[in-house]
Amino acid sequence: MFKDYNMNQLILPLDLEISLQEHDIAYAVHDLIESIPNEAFDGFLRETGCPSYHPRMMLKIILCAYTQSVFSGRKIEGLLKDSLRMMWLAQGYNPSYRTINRFRVHPEVKELLRQCFVQFRCQLVQKQLIDEEAIFIDGTKIEANANKFTFVWRKSVERYSSGLVERSSQMYEELLEKEIIPEIERESLD
Repeated sequence: MFKDYNMNQLILPLDLEISLQEHDIAYAVHDLIESIPNEAFDGFLRETGCPSYHPRMMLKIILCAYTQSVFSGRKIEGLLKDSLRMMWLAQGYNPSYRTINRFRVHPEVKELLRQCFVQFRCQLVQKQLIDEEAIFIDGTKIEANANKFTFVWRKSVERYSSGLVERSSQMYEELLEKEIIPEIERESLD
């Protein structure tokens, strides 16, 4: 006996939020962007032309894509069609890759994305969704079961965590230079 499966029957759309797991990364991205004051988006307001996508929605989909190591505008556009979390964050909107890339290169977005990247990591640590030691770009050794000679020095961890915000900012700048900007430039040639 099989479960009922019929592709010819009309199905009403479900709220995508109920399909996400309780601690999905989309909720953390949503909470972060919703905590940004409305004044931060005043520079995006336009009186003429076609109404644009809300900058909050655009930031949510971009940051969520970055958490999945997706930096290409085309791949972000594809995620909007395939990923439940991206569909929920975009609330059914499907901006094109050109719109996504135009938004990312907007003068005010660069600084806003950098601040969001740093704040996002700090909030994840505060909410204990990730350990404070989870992100190191300095080569710190972390104890593993496979090798009894690898270990973490407590003073080392404390010293590195004090400058974590600065390193997170530097890490974002490197990510911007090595991954994001080349993808935008490659796609703008199309």
